[in-house]
Amino acid sequence: MPTTITAPKTKTAPAAEKDFLPLQGTDYVEFYVGNAKQAAHFYKTAFGFQSLAYCGPETGTKEKASYAIRQNNLKLVLTTPIRPNNPIADHVYKHGDGVKALALTVEDATSAWEETTKRGGKSFMKPTTLSDADGELVMSGIHTYGEVVHLFIERDNYRGTFMPGFRKWESAYNPPQTGLQYVDHCVGNVGWGQMNPWVKFYEDVMGFRNILTFDDKDISTEYSALMSKVMSNGNGFVKFPINEPAEGKRKSQVEEYLEFYDGEGVQHIAMATKNIVKTVTELEKRGVQFLKIPSTYYDTLPDRVGHIDEDLEPLKRLGILVDRDNEGYLLQIFTKPVQDRPTLFFEIIQRKGAKSFGKGNFKALFEALEREQEARGNL
Repeated sequence: MPTTITAPKTKTAPAAEKDFLPLQGTDYVEFYVGNAKQAAHFYKTAFGFQSLAYCGPETGTKEKASYAIRQNNLKLVLTTPIRPNNPIADHVYKHGDGVKALALTVEDATSAWEETTKRGGKSFMKPTTLSDADGELVMSGIHTYGEVVHLFIERDNYRGTFMPGFRKWESAYNPPQTGLQYVDHCVGNVGWGQMNPWVKFYEDVMGFRNILTFDDKDISTEYSALMSKVMSNGNGFVKFPINEPAEGKRKSQVEEYLEFYDGEGVQHIAMATKNIVKTVTELEKRGVQFLKIPSTYYDTLPDRVGHIDEDLEPLKRLGILVDRDNEGYLLQIFTKPVQDRPTLFFEIIQRKGAKSFGKGNFKALFEALEREQEARGNL
């Protein structure tokens, strides 16, 4: 049955509801890429995602092709233009492969759009109902930094594989998963002087709050620095750190990103795992490249973070970082950029109680990033 689009019915939110934008988590992350078929193969092979759904010319979509892939509660959508001279093709030409949409699950996509636009959010998509034989899905959206958008996805009345307009994608090639579970957070890079305006946007338009702040003294090396503020929604299910360059002797990683991405955008996506040693070991076997940390980092690790459950040797061998806060500790590691432009990369993170973002690792991490920048001639 072809997809039908109708105007959704407006729902009345309970008057006693305190959070005007209740979010249930990240629904999916959509990338605009130069070749979605090949990108899907890469993410399946390297990261262990599974085939989920497809839309394109064969399903009635003439201007683009999209491949949805999944691993546990992580869903990625890889979209490519079929023809030139359209917004998707223009996006890829300007930015290379990059994140276009951070889609958030909501109970009421109409209310989400109404509440955010009346608070100053710029509409990207008015509430729209998509339907097919498996039910209906309502989606809406607003613009945020750069060309990134937030989509609000209401799927309680949809029973299909992914969403109307897509068909189930079955493939004989499905490499085993690697233990990735869900999106922990997504980090955005914005231009000089733009961090606080976007912090205010998330506070005013989306009802988020600033839960952590890092200045150029927290995040700096001998050569470069940046500032960052972590924004979180009310229940903590969605977190968006926002980075801004700071003055340094040389070009910071954020400046390099802004130059090669040609604008503001998503810098990295942090994906959670329950066993980081097992996950990273498997990812390395599949060819995923990670930033390398000097072995001296581990000489003082026990004194700095105290007791941890993990054996230090595998952490040292893989280059996994450890940091502690008042509620526990976390383990994290960062990939190198996953395309030739030095832009988007991924973080693999395992939380053992910690709610923070690895402040104690910033120096080691940034020095590793600077070594990569220097190798590219961009430091």
